[in-house]
Amino acid sequence: MESLTPHTDVRLAVAQCFRTLNTSADKKDIITALETLHSYLDEGPETHFTRTLQFLVSNIQADWLHSLTAAQRTGLWEDLFLKGPPGQALLSLLITLSLDHRPSSNLDQLVSITEKFLQNGRLAHLLWCYCQETGPSDSPQLRETLLGRIVGLPDLTANKLHLNNNPLFLPQQYYPLLATEMFMALERTCQALKDGTDCSLTFVAQTLGKVCVQGHSGEFTAGGRSTALRGEPDILGRIIGNIVLRNKKAQFVITHKLLLLQYKYETRVLRIILGYLAADRERRPLLIQVLRSLSQAWANPSAVRHTPLEQQLYVSKALLLSVNLLEDSELQELRSDLLQCMLGGMQSHLDSSVVRIRHMGMVVGECLSARMDISGNKLKFEYDQDEETQELLSLMTPRTGADPEAESSEGFVVFDWCSDDELTPYDMSGDQEMSTVSLPRYLRDCLETLISSEDAKRVELSLRAAEDLVRKNVFAAREISVQLTKVLLHMENKYSINGFPSLRQATMVALTVTDCIPVTQYLTTEFYSLNYSLCQRLDILEVLAMAAQELSKPVTEKRDPPAAVAPSPDMTPYPNDKPHWRQQVEKRIQSNTRHFRKGVSQPVLKPTPNRYAPVAGHFFFPLLRNYDKPQTTFDLLGSDHLLLGRLIHTLAVFMHLAVNAPVIASQMGRALLDFVWAVRYHVDQMVRRGVLFAVCSVFLSMNNQNMLVDLSDQLFETRTWLADVAEGDPDADCRSLAIQSLVLLDKSLKKQLQDQQALSLES
Repeated sequence: MESLTPHTDVRLAVAQCFRTLNTSADKKDIITALETLHSYLDEGPETHFTRTLQFLVSNIQADWLHSLTAAQRTGLWEDLFLKGPPGQALLSLLITLSLDHRPSSNLDQLVSITEKFLQNGRLAHLLWCYCQETGPSDSPQLRETLLGRIVGLPDLTANKLHLNNNPLFLPQQYYPLLATEMFMALERTCQALKDGTDCSLTFVAQTLGKVCVQGHSGEFTAGGRSTALRGEPDILGRIIGNIVLRNKKAQFVITHKLLLLQYKYETRVLRIILGYLAADRERRPLLIQVLRSLSQAWANPSAVRHTPLEQQLYVSKALLLSVNLLEDSELQELRSDLLQCMLGGMQSHLDSSVVRIRHMGMVVGECLSARMDISGNKLKFEYDQDEETQELLSLMTPRTGADPEAESSEGFVVFDWCSDDELTPYDMSGDQEMSTVSLPRYLRDCLETLISSEDAKRVELSLRAAEDLVRKNVFAAREISVQLTKVLLHMENKYSINGFPSLRQATMVALTVTDCIPVTQYLTTEFYSLNYSLCQRLDILEVLAMAAQELSKPVTEKRDPPAAVAPSPDMTPYPNDKPHWRQQVEKRIQSNTRHFRKGVSQPVLKPTPNRYAPVAGHFFFPLLRNYDKPQTTFDLLGSDHLLLGRLIHTLAVFMHLAVNAPVIASQMGRALLDFVWAVRYHVDQMVRRGVLFAVCSVFLSMNNQNMLVDLSDQLFETRTWLADVAEGDPDADCRSLAIQSLVLLDKSLKKQLQDQQALSLES
């Protein structure tokens, strides 16, 4: 098999075997011919082996083959495919399998031998032959064909076998198997390199590249998780050596593409890549180069605004892992770069309206500060730790072989001698703290306490009782609603009351619901007033949104009926809100109601007035005033992205809740689209999400006919913009919202066209 020149004797002997198999009916002659073909597996030219395989698969339905016993077929026929050169065997099987149109029994035999080929490690042997460069001196065309068949095996078998496909040929099983076979070949390559034998990884690299190009990297990497290449950089170094120093393309892939352009890999892949660069003195300058690139990318304000959050997290992980690999001398060399990265990057991240991005900036800032040890001062932020932040923090901890669980358990053993386990604890679960302060009974007492008292306990009890007193004493609440709202809006948690934000917010919501118009007028006016913090303005929006949601729900028995059913004289409809919207809503409900006369009927729900519809304008329109006038403390259309995004979201909530008030909904829809249209291409993804949510709310809440009449000049341009966002926005949520908006718009247009056609037919 070592010579590629055909031997005349072998060629004549093989031809004689073919004639015997084609013409002889004697079983002994057939067995002798097959044994002769077997004898040439280890000697003679490989061209004869290819001819032999082609002859065998073309005669798979021959009588002489079916005359053999199962053991003879396995040993004399199948072994020719399983013990000869694997490349020719696989190629012959797959080509025949894809072209075979014979009975299913013959097809089953081809499938069976192909399955055995894969199960017996022949793929690993095939790849190893090419690593040794002992394979056939095939042409580039033949090698490309073999690569295509190896990588495309699931597609080839699926096209031929359809629902009868073998489970081993499915992508979720085949590609992990291929990965495992490839790693086996790489391990043998490592050993060969240690022994001083030259090897080539060209064919393996081409196979891997073709798998990734065809989109099967996910299934493929699953097969490598149980191999020796799982997480050790030194193994990667033994395989590829210092190729990054000699080959510019390889250097670009490892130091730039895998770290700054791709971001789908797991953290262990980053550890392997960066550990590979750090493991060798000649490669460490590339680690410095990579760290500079990562720090620039992490601190770039444009990247923070425009790149996907997943990519920002990926770069943050790579940055922390790189810093953790630095030696002290290298850290001093990069001190100015890291300091600039920390200060500029933290500012860019903390300015973001996305909570995860802000947390990312805090964690990376803390880690860089701790690593550089600036004057002994370390940054420390307050944030809720989650799985993501904990993983980032863990990247700065040196990895050791010790088991962290074992270490933690040792700490408890040390102090086992001082345990008080033998002492029986006294049950104090039923104890209650004695207090001389009682709950206030009147709302004005609560107000006076919150204004003037310095007693922490009295303040806490007043705050806890306030919401219930507001809802139970409507008349008293309306007398002091605005004053109490003002006190609560400016109130700070100086006594560290548990649940302070929710208690304060719940009372403000109750006041807004109970005395709607005066309180909403106060809150919407204060939103644009001077000398308010960002948190206070966000609180105003949150309270208004929660109050509107409560007003839009049916009245329950637990609420005070007068507050819900008998509106005060101040509860006048907002200007331009027509009173006949009820008839339109009832007409739409009746036209879409199906009545069933048989069976057990459901209890009829008691109709309740819509408390939100008459006052929807008071929530909505005042917040659209002065948004384009920069104040001394905030600038909605400037740097205050978070406030702008929350404002748009709140307005969209008001819009959605007005679904049962078609007249006011039309006015709100026009105003909202005009407002958000100017910021539809905002740099902040949170603002863009708010804009798209607002558009969805308009399409959901407006009557189809009203929408087409009132927004006819905007719909075409809006649809074009939504299509652009759905295709090209870097944020996945924005793309999803844009698709939802397009679906809603198309449904509305289709429904209106159907209604018009139905009216024309009736007329």
